[in-house]
Amino acid sequence: MSANLEARLGAALDRDDAIALLRGAIGCDSITGNEANMVSFLVGQMRSRGVDDIETADFLPGRPNVWGERRGTGGGPRLQFVGHTDTVHVDGWREHWAGDARENPFGAPIIDGEIWGRGAGDLKAGICTSLAALSLLDRAGIRLKGDVAYAFVGDEESGQPGTGVSAGIKHHLARIEAGSIARPDFCIYVEPTRLAVYPAQMGFFIADISITGKSAYFGVPELGHDALKASHAVMAALWAHSDAISARAEHPLVGKGFLLITTLAGGGFIAVPEACTLSLIRKLLPGESLDAAAVELEAVIRGAVADPAITIKIAYPAGRDHALGGSATETDPAHPAVQLLSDTVAEAMAGRGGIEGAPFWSESPFFANRLGVPTVYCAPGDIRNCHTFEERVSVEEYLAGVVAFASFIARYCGVEDPL
Repeated sequence: MSANLEARLGAALDRDDAIALLRGAIGCDSITGNEANMVSFLVGQMRSRGVDDIETADFLPGRPNVWGERRGTGGGPRLQFVGHTDTVHVDGWREHWAGDARENPFGAPIIDGEIWGRGAGDLKAGICTSLAALSLLDRAGIRLKGDVAYAFVGDEESGQPGTGVSAGIKHHLARIEAGSIARPDFCIYVEPTRLAVYPAQMGFFIADISITGKSAYFGVPELGHDALKASHAVMAALWAHSDAISARAEHPLVGKGFLLITTLAGGGFIAVPEACTLSLIRKLLPGESLDAAAVELEAVIRGAVADPAITIKIAYPAGRDHALGGSATETDPAHPAVQLLSDTVAEAMAGRGGIEGAPFWSESPFFANRLGVPTVYCAPGDIRNCHTFEERVSVEEYLAGVVAFASFIARYCGVEDPL
């Protein structure tokens, strides 16, 4: 089946159509909060590509999700593609590329075999790969037994004030849990992986720490309580805690846990500093509890300060699938669908399809942990150039992804006619 299927799909691939689809998607300004622009584009593309039961609904006023499905003839499993419609901001992009073909962040120029623009990799290439794959199956005359579902949600990115709390996928998951949308059997979240398959990802939480003492004139420091000095004691304890975390365990795909202090602010007067703030991010491995990690962190922070007049407050501003942050996830790498996807991608592009761990957090826990659905990340694009002025995706990698996804859909969902 495999060789015949690959040949059939390769012969039917419409490169121009697939490239135009991605360039059109990049052309939509869908910075977080503006998801409606991308959703409007996707509604038209999904309809023209034979996706049925297309629906949209606002997860917040003026900010819609869109979903739909291609129903098979019956007797096969249900495959779900998921991706976020929003992108990070483009501040400074035009100035960085002034006078260059890349000056417009939504222009999607093709330069040296790569398509450039905000959202090219994160993650419009993944969305377009999944939709172009359905069109490829139709051109190849392949009818599916199982269903292929699509859900494109907003509010995944966290760069805009008051946004980035996964409001879109929470809204969509509630519909699945209520039974108005069918539960999938396997899910591919189309974050960029360079066409590797990521069945595991790190978890995280962010902690904002406020340390407050009492100011005093510099000549009589004994009358004050030095918040900056306390912050240094806290940081030293946190770095030691990070080393201890890293020494505990190493996950074969995700690596070691740690924490990173990202911000320090305090002082400013010629006096004993009264207030200081720290921020940190903690990486968790699959199986680690966010609640337990936070309790442990707070004990380290409070235990580092001996002065009882120093007060400490700790907040967790980045709740996602958990009130404190985002959970780590792991789908068994030996799961048959994971292995099939890995094999299928490797057949479509040499050197790709390896099983790795995600060096980022995204929304797979909503499916993997909350619904118990085996979930992976897989799509064209390189996370290392996303969120930067260098964001782009290789045309050949993207087209290989279209063939790989089409082949996987056929092999996973089953086909009605012999190949």
